[in-house]
Formats: sequence, structure tokens, C-alpha cells
Amino acid sequence: MTAKLGVNPIACSGHGLCAELLPELISLDEWGYPVLADQPVPVHLVRQAKRAVTDCPALALRLAPAPEPNRSQKKLRADA
Repeated sequence: MTAKLGVNPIACSGHGLCAELLPELISLDEWGYPVLADQPVPVHLVRQAKRAVTDCPALALRLAPAPEPNRSQKKLRADA
């Protein structure tokens, strides 16, 4: 199962701790709010992603299952 990071922009107060804990997938914009990578969390970073979620002071970060591409999308990608 793959997972993807998400952020609730209303709950986020821009502490920036998430970017310190997971710089591979989270950067900060000019106001200090997180900008998340548009990709699933690689397996080797799942532990760090879970820590970033649990350590978020505003509880604005989440880790959710990433949707699996359906078979037709997989076939199209394989043909490309």
C-alpha cells in the first residue's frame, strides 16, 4: 500500500516543523506554510512521514492511502 501526505491549510499555522522532519517531501513557501511533493511517500520515508504527522503542532498534516491506478491506467503507462 502506498501513502500520500496531505495538509489542512485552514488548521496549519505555519510552524514549519514538518519541513524540518521531512525535507525530502515538504518544503515551505515564502510565508512558512508547507508545500507538499505531489507524489506518494516512498517506502523508505514512511517512518519519517508518520513522525511528521504526529509531531505537527497544529495537527494539520495527514498521511492517507494513495489511490491505486486502475488497470487501464497501468496499461497506458506500460505502453508509453
